[in-house]
Amino acid sequence: MTIGALAAGVALVGVGGYVQLRSNDAQGRPSSAPTQVSPEVEDPKPSGTTKRPPAEARSTAAARPGNPTRLAVPSLGISTQVLAIRAQGGTLVPPSNPRVVGWWADGAQPGAAKGSAVITGHTVHDGGGAFDDLEKLKRGESVRVTTKQGSTEYTVTSVTTYRKKALAKKAAQLFDQSVPGRLVLVTCEDWDGTAYLSNSVVVAVPKR
Repeated sequence: MTIGALAAGVALVGVGGYVQLRSNDAQGRPSSAPTQVSPEVEDPKPSGTTKRPPAEARSTAAARPGNPTRLAVPSLGISTQVLAIRAQGGTLVPPSNPRVVGWWADGAQPGAAKGSAVITGHTVHDGGGAFDDLEKLKRGESVRVTTKQGSTEYTVTSVTTYRKKALAKKAAQLFDQSVPGRLVLVTCEDWDGTAYLSNSVVVAVPKR
């Protein structure tokens, strides 16, 4: 499946149990972006705890841009560590601990005025993944991202589950790096016993 070049952006293509990311720089040349992201794990060996009451730390509506260290989703009881991840051999894989999520370090930083800050986490079909319940988020609910520069509160604007092929058609919009700053969370969904058939994607904007 081919997707047209997206200047300074990211395209996403569903391939089996994977999600492919392809991007190009402003001149349309291939960048160092990942070619695949695999946010699913079948044999997790978790350490620590992800789902717990969110931290009480104060957050600002919009902190300065920075590399994220924690992600909190109060309505889902999630407070989890965020690690920077990059493509290894063309594949973007979330941290091996399914209770930890990964931020694509070649995309926008949370709090940036421009671009999509992409955070991906594992879904584990029998429980234990950081983003197992991501699809349960609702519009208007909050997501908090903490960096060394402070915390940014985001408001969820959309929660959508896409079949793999449908997501490929929407990828240029969802992972655009030229849009006003926003947060994009992505994981796998719809386990059929052998593979995930869909992806859940949450888009959120800084709270004003």
